[in-house]
Amino acid sequence: MKEPEIDYMAVFQALPGAVALLTPQLFFADANEEWLRVINRSRVHVIGRYMPDDYADRPNHPNAAVARNIEESLRRVARTGRPETMELQRFDPTDTTIQPRAAEARYWSMTNVPVPGADGQVALLLHRVEEVTELIQARVVALSLQEAMLPAPREVGRHPVAVRYRPAVGTLEVGGDWYDLVDMPGDRLGVAVGDVVGHGLSAASVMGQLRSALSAASRSCGGPARALEILELYARSVVGAENTTVANAFVDWNTHCIAYSSAGHLPPALLRSDCTVEFLDRATDPPLGARLKHGPWPQATTPFTEGAYLVLYTDGLIERRSEDIDTGLARLADSLTRHCGAEAETLADALLTDLLPSTGISDDTALVIVPL
Repeated sequence: MKEPEIDYMAVFQALPGAVALLTPQLFFADANEEWLRVINRSRVHVIGRYMPDDYADRPNHPNAAVARNIEESLRRVARTGRPETMELQRFDPTDTTIQPRAAEARYWSMTNVPVPGADGQVALLLHRVEEVTELIQARVVALSLQEAMLPAPREVGRHPVAVRYRPAVGTLEVGGDWYDLVDMPGDRLGVAVGDVVGHGLSAASVMGQLRSALSAASRSCGGPARALEILELYARSVVGAENTTVANAFVDWNTHCIAYSSAGHLPPALLRSDCTVEFLDRATDPPLGARLKHGPWPQATTPFTEGAYLVLYTDGLIERRSEDIDTGLARLADSLTRHCGAEAETLADALLTDLLPSTGISDDTALVIVPL
């Protein structure tokens, strides 16, 4: 069979997004029509131009820093031969090299890829850009909605609870992680964390509905399992609520016991006063809507002594790609043990420092620490 002749120029023009080719010395060698449209220039004004000349005469322009970022990334790729995805870049709307479409700033995702020559050395640099302004705006709205729906950090009853929420930085959309604190009569506290499947405004909306429903159920039911049972019934009427995971616990300082129940969520951790760690995993059923038939939810209790801590969290704190979940749980237990004796706020900060990657997290993280 005869191999088809491939028109690589046509392929280059059909690539999704705006793409330019530069020499390792950062001179423009070619650009597709989408690139020319984005920068609002003709081919004759681009090909052969030295990329670092952009803003050379305007070093204090807001976009000059962006140009320097692009130059530094391209030079690294040329030097190392490794592709690089840049952090999102913000362009000022007054810049005439960007086709103006709105008064607000525009955001762009950029990827730089080395193209090797016949000798294996970097012969060209492929620079691809894609506008993501609408995704950024949606993320801001979703974050605002999420923050408005989550309870503000506060002292619940007589017990100061430490809470932390960290949105993902490796994705453009927020997730559906949430937490709730319910002050109940008799020196009791209801505490829950959950994770809605999906991202963006829809996940934030579902999160708010489920958090409110569980908060109401916890105030009117006899225990965390019954509250989850009612929550599952409610979740059946909420589009997007299926497969949500929830961990729910009631702390009773009169009996010094924790009653807990889980809908497919990671087990809460109990840091005891002797610095040992117990994961509360004896009452777990599948996520909401994933059980084969409706019925009572499992519930278990465990005693505690003064000086212990109850720790609830979402998967962004411990889960990592290509890593077994037990490894993440062991890492959490080790961090809790090493910081045993710290105040709740100090412990919360220490856990985030120990467990979250320095490069940023790829999933939202909610963390609640209850001093017992």
